[in-house]
Order: sequence, then structure tokens, then C-alpha cells
Amino acid sequence: MSSTLDQFQRSLAAAELKPAYLLAGEEHLLLLEAADALRARARALGYSEREVIDAEANFDWSALAVAAASMSLFATRRVIDLRLPGGRPGKDGSAAIIEYCERPPPDTILLITCTQWSKQHEGAWVSALERIGMFVPVWPLKQNEMQAWVEQRMKRAGLNPDREAVAALAARVEGNLLAAAQEIDKLKLLHGDAPLDAATLEALVADSARYDVFRLSDAALGGDGARALRILAGLRAEGEQVPGLIGWMVSQLQVLARVSASVNASAALRAAGVWQSREALYRKALARADAGHWERCLAEASLVDRISKGRGNGDAWVQFERLIAAIAQPGSGFLSGAAGLRAEGF
Repeated sequence: MSSTLDQFQRSLAAAELKPAYLLAGEEHLLLLEAADALRARARALGYSEREVIDAEANFDWSALAVAAASMSLFATRRVIDLRLPGGRPGKDGSAAIIEYCERPPPDTILLITCTQWSKQHEGAWVSALERIGMFVPVWPLKQNEMQAWVEQRMKRAGLNPDREAVAALAARVEGNLLAAAQEIDKLKLLHGDAPLDAATLEALVADSARYDVFRLSDAALGGDGARALRILAGLRAEGEQVPGLIGWMVSQLQVLARVSASVNASAALRAAGVWQSREALYRKALARADAGHWERCLAEASLVDRISKGRGNGDAWVQFERLIAAIAQPGSGFLSGAAGLRAEGF
């Protein structure tokens, strides 16, 4: 069984560490801090040597066996710090890791970190590592988890925010943990441990939101029209162009149109390659409208695409806003401009 970050952090207080750890995920701040915490605890327990191995393309996996067999120069405990960015060791790498886990060397900790990860990455090598150590998948925070994370980090930094200040900072950083951490460090320097309200926070921090088209589609599919439009405005302010954004929205609408017209939604979602963890988001959108609505949204997307490429009249950003509002709030009347169109191929 995999462990949560909280379980991992608590385990570091034990008198001894496990022989192997796998820390994997795309929330890089959390991943980096978890790895740093493990290395710090290892140093405190006398693991004074560290060997860094970068397992990138064309890596010779015999290097892991060599590292395992090598004696410490000073007869001290050591950490083998294996960096596996893509999270896929391949056939040779899987075999090498399994062999290492079958006979882990004494006084040695193997730390594997992966900055790309999904459930499809898991395999026999992960199971072998879990048998002797700990596997900690570091998943991105969900929107409803962000505020609690910000509050916890602010208090750990010695800040004294009220609930409105925490909510204001969480809204500003839009899920960007690195930006949140930087703003919290700044607030610590500028404000210290004095009581911190939302108005003071707004005056002290910069707008550190980092928007992307994936959060845009998630907000729209989730029915949060205000947030989706705010993200769209952020993308525009950061210099993004409509042609570079509309393609992803079209792909999401095509999935919704196909699934809403199918008899078996679960089978249709799987056939469309939708991850199980994201099915609830699509089902939430599908529950708000019928197949005809999603076909009309595709027609509106076609209109946005043509205008953005100079093949139609109007303001592409305005039409894009109408589309996003219609995805989030079916029946709101935002699609009147595209009612007579049929969806076209892209």
C-alpha cells in the first residue's frame, strides 16, 4: 500500500529509517521538500555519505548494482539518491531495482525520486520497493485542499492570519504551491507574527496566480463559471493566444458530446481515455446538460477558432468567454450566437 505525505512525515520520527523510499509526483515543491526532509533525517541518523545517480535516457542500470556493492570509503552510513525523472525505468531498470530490493546493502538507504507520475507508472519494481520500504505518491492538491495547505504553511512560518487572509492568498496563487510558498516567505519578512487580515495581505503580496488551460477546463467542467472566467482573463493577461487554448477545450467538448450520446457513460469515458480519478468531473458536467448542449458548445468552439484565425467576424476573446460560461452554466443563453451552426472538424 502506498503512503500519504502525512504518514511519510510521521515515519521520519522513527529511530531508524527504511532501506528504500520512492517519492513520485508532479507537485514539485511537495516532492522536493519531502526528499529534503528524508535526507535531513538521514544525516541526523549518521548517513553522512550521499551518492547521486541520474537515471536519464540510455542510463546503464548496472551502475545501481555497482553502487550497492561498493563499500563506503569511511565505513559510514550512506544514501543512494537515484533521480528517475520520467518515472519509467524500463525493463532493465525494473529488473535492477527489484534485484536491489531483494538484497538491500546494509547501512544504506535508496531514495528514488520521480517528477512524472501516474498510476500507469506502477509496476513490479514499485511493489518490490514497497516490501522493504515506502512508496509515497505526491499528488497535486485538489482545489478544496488548497486553503488548508496555505493555512498550515502560514502558521508553520510563524504568521498569524485570519480566515479571510488565508482564503485571499489561496485565491491569488490559483493552486501554484511554489508561488504560495514564496508569498508566505515574503509575508514573514514584511509582517512577522502580527495579526494578518485580508486587507493587509492584499496590500503586501503580488498577484502570483499562474493560470493554465487545464485549470481553465477543470473549472468550467466543474461548473465554477466565475473561477473559469478569472483563469481565462489571467491567460489573456499573460499573453496567451486563443488558437493555443481552444484546441484543448475542443477535445474536452468532444468527449462530453460522445459520452452524453452514448448508452453506457462509464464505458464511453474509458474508451475516451479519461482517467478514473477525473470521471467525477466529467459526470458533473454531463449531469448539467444533454447531448444537444455539448454539440452547440462544439459549434461555438468552431466559431471561436475561426474568428481567432481571421476567418470570421467578431472578438475571439469575447466569444471564448461566452463558450466558457456556457460550459459552466448550461441554459444561461450564452450560446445564442452559435445556435445555427453545426460543429466542424478541427
